[in-house]
Amino acid sequence: MLPALILALAALGIALLRLWAYRTQLLEMAQVLEETPPESNLRLTVRMSGTAPRRLCQAVNQRLEEGRRLRLETSRREQELKYTMACISHDIRTPLAGAMGYLQLLEGEPERQAEYQGIIRKRLEELEELLEELFLYTRLRSGSLPLDCGVIAALPPLWDALAEFYPQFEAAGVTPELRFDREDMTVWASRSALDRVYRNLIVNALRHSGGGLTISGRDGAICFSNPLPPGSRPNPEHLFDRFYQSNPARAEGGAGLGLSIVRELMERMGGQVSAQITGNILEIKLSFRGA
Repeated sequence: MLPALILALAALGIALLRLWAYRTQLLEMAQVLEETPPESNLRLTVRMSGTAPRRLCQAVNQRLEEGRRLRLETSRREQELKYTMACISHDIRTPLAGAMGYLQLLEGEPERQAEYQGIIRKRLEELEELLEELFLYTRLRSGSLPLDCGVIAALPPLWDALAEFYPQFEAAGVTPELRFDREDMTVWASRSALDRVYRNLIVNALRHSGGGLTISGRDGAICFSNPLPPGSRPNPEHLFDRFYQSNPARAEGGAGLGLSIVRELMERMGGQVSAQITGNILEIKLSFRGA
C-alpha cells in the first residue's frame, strides 16, 4: 500500500511540475508578445518538450509572420500609391493648365474661337487618356480586372487598332508593314486585353519612333519593331517599368504607363513581353501562352 501511495504522490508531483513549467512558459511568451513592438522580427521559442507547446509556438510564429508580411505589403502599397500620384500629378496638371490658359485667351480673343476650342479639346482628350491609363493600371495591379481568355484570332483586333490610328499614321507619314506567316494565326488571349496591348504599342511607336513600324508574327509571338529617333536610347530592361520615360517622351506626351499596362495585361493572360535594341531598331516582342 505504501509503495503505491509513494508512486501516486511522485506522479502528482511530476504533473504539478509540468503544469508549473507550462504556466511559466506561457507567461514568458505573453510577456514577450506584450513588450515587443509590432514591427519587430520576433520569433518565439519554446524550451519545453512535448507536441502541444511546440505546436502552439509554431502557430503563434506563423501568425506573427503573416502579420509582418501584411504590414510590409500594406506599406509597400501605400508607398506605391504615393509614388503613382506624385508621378501622375504633373501629367494631369499640364493639360488642365493648358486648357485653362486657352479658355482665358478665348475670353479675350473671341475671333480665334475655333482655334482655341480645338486646342482645349485636345488638352482635355490628353487628360482623359491619362486618367483612363491610371484607372486601368490601378485595376490591373489590384487584381480587380477579370480577363476572359481563350484561343482567338490574332489579326482582326490588330487591323481594328491600325484603322483607328490611320489619321495619326498619315500625319506622321508612316505606313505600317505587316509580316505574318499565317493570316489565321491564333493566340491565347482576351480580345479586349489584346486590343489594348496593340493600341498601347501603336501609340508608343507613333510617339517615340524615328519613322516606320513593322509588325510581324510567327510561332505564337508578335513583334513590333520601329527605328529610334536620333539621340534616343531607352533602356530595354526598364522600358516596362512604371513611369519610365526616355528623354524625348516627356515632350511628346504620355505618362509612362502605356508599356507597363502592356506587361500587366500580357502576364495576366499567361504570356510575357520583352524588348531589345539592335542597332537603332527597338523590338518589342509579345510571347503568348502555349507558344
